[in-house]
Amino acid sequence: MGLFSFLTQEIAIDLGTANTIIIHNDKIVVDEPSIVTIDLKTEKLVAIGEKARQMQGKTHANLKTIRPLRDGVIADFNAAEQMIRGMIKMMNPKSRFFAPSLRMVVCIPSGSTEVEIRAVRDSSEHAGGRDVYMIYEPMAAAIGIGLDVEAPEGNMVVDIGGGTTEIAVISLGGLVTNKSIRIAGDDLTADIMEYMRHQHNIKIGERTAEEIKINVGSALSQLDNPPADYVIQGPNQMTALPIEVPVSYQEISHCLEKSINKIETAILSALEQTPPELYSDIVARGIWLAGGGALLRGLAKRFTDKINIQFHVAEDPLRAVARGTGIALKNVNKFSFLIR
Repeated sequence: MGLFSFLTQEIAIDLGTANTIIIHNDKIVVDEPSIVTIDLKTEKLVAIGEKARQMQGKTHANLKTIRPLRDGVIADFNAAEQMIRGMIKMMNPKSRFFAPSLRMVVCIPSGSTEVEIRAVRDSSEHAGGRDVYMIYEPMAAAIGIGLDVEAPEGNMVVDIGGGTTEIAVISLGGLVTNKSIRIAGDDLTADIMEYMRHQHNIKIGERTAEEIKINVGSALSQLDNPPADYVIQGPNQMTALPIEVPVSYQEISHCLEKSINKIETAILSALEQTPPELYSDIVARGIWLAGGGALLRGLAKRFTDKINIQFHVAEDPLRAVARGTGIALKNVNKFSFLIR
């Protein structure tokens, strides 16, 4: 058993559309963008994570940057497998002799179909997973926030990731109501690209739109401490000459309005399906926001005003799901809601 446990490594993976986080021994050992660059001639991996992100939109004919996950699910099986394998290698780049067999807990969207679940399992097994467990994202987020998911009381979590927004009411270690909608960070980025094209006649890529979202993204058109305008450069669509445009947070709050409304509607619809006893728990405790989308300025305040229930942003929302997956890994035998 001694040798066997020496050869077994336990890791928790938050396989996100935007970022992938790996936890080993309670520490975050890998936190990289979910993106790979592949050489089209040899089909070999050229770069992974941050290095690949820097190449995004800048590659030549033989190279292609791929985001293996779309809307929270695996869109490119081969790239996903290479990405998981490459990121596991990043953990201990020195060990060349043998790959230890891995026990993994991987996070999946709560709306995953059987086929999507199998795709994640197959990718994880091909990347060296011997024991693969899965956990639903909102459940992992709730554990990561520090909620007692096994208690007989209602907790509500809204996890706004890159590809999906997961909304769930959790009680007694299970999802009572859950809604998984494919409107999340990526859609907000796409909204910004579209808006800049229509409104300012300027063409921008995904990376620049992401920068705008981080620097001046807002869910409200009136903020107490507003960010300064963010200046971007790009080609004018009509003339192809370079132009410079300052972008204000009011503009961005206006262009994100539609998508945020859809998330709001989904939260209300999940609340409608919640049993009354759990509903009163949620009103008393409030609703927790996790995921990168929770960092959007004014989002919690906007939801609180609209829905009349207090919204709290988890501390370090970006890593709440990963932390919860890490805790689930330590309690693999105790938690009954892990999917084998």
